[in-house]
Amino acid sequence: MLGANPMTETCPMAFTATFGPAEETKAKSKYKTFKVDLWATDLNPTEIGIMKRTQHEAASDQFTKDMEIFGQVKDGRERTGILAYRKELWKTEEGMKRRLVLKLFSEGMHWRGTAELLMGRSLQLSIGAKGVPVPAYSVNISRHDQIIQLERSAHKWPLFPEKFSFFIDTKNGPRFYRLRRNVIGIGADYSLYDDRGRKIGSLDHRIINLGGSWIVKLDAAESYAKLEAVLQIFCALLKFNGSARRHVAREVEQLHMGRAVRELDTQERNLYLNPRRRR
Repeated sequence: MLGANPMTETCPMAFTATFGPAEETKAKSKYKTFKVDLWATDLNPTEIGIMKRTQHEAASDQFTKDMEIFGQVKDGRERTGILAYRKELWKTEEGMKRRLVLKLFSEGMHWRGTAELLMGRSLQLSIGAKGVPVPAYSVNISRHDQIIQLERSAHKWPLFPEKFSFFIDTKNGPRFYRLRRNVIGIGADYSLYDDRGRKIGSLDHRIINLGGSWIVKLDAAESYAKLEAVLQIFCALLKFNGSARRHVAREVEQLHMGRAVRELDTQERNLYLNPRRRR
């Protein structure tokens, strides 16, 4: 868990006498830390030039022609991930067909994960919450059979912090998580809790970066690759958090007024198909 070691609070002299510099350094490694950097503009050295885009498309069939790179993941000084989204689908489509599709790639442009805004599911939850916008995302992680559902909580009162939840099915059973925005903080800081209510991580928003930047700190004992990938994707989704909520709220209003075009994007519709249907 994040926080002070109780030994240092109750017996500081014993701590000083027992542990030397080597042990102090080792204690600091109890946390897994990485940084998610999002750029303010679409101009970046990772994508500039026609040849760059061609190389990215050749490296992964998940990098489509309408993908726009907008961020990176760094472990210390090393870049370990690249973030991109389908720009035309988000910027030019309208109604229920307007969706946010965000993807995580490795430094070598190998696909690692995708998050998609599910308009059908989002509208269902928002109508159930009497108009409170509840964006719902489908998260697909590389080499993971489960489709992870990342959803904003419908239990949201004005001025109260928003919450998201998800679970990951592991070899030791499902692990449930809750992300809660901090009440006190200048930026969009979040805390990560497990299903026992223990704080096991933090997402520290650095507002100096105009595009958005988060320092993610996880209890090393609770950290594993799939959880790290979900948190990296979640930080990237926060760049679009406000606009996604407004989009869902607008579509709920259009439904209420009878003006909505009731048509889902084909790829989203496929995500709802019954796996046991007759083919």
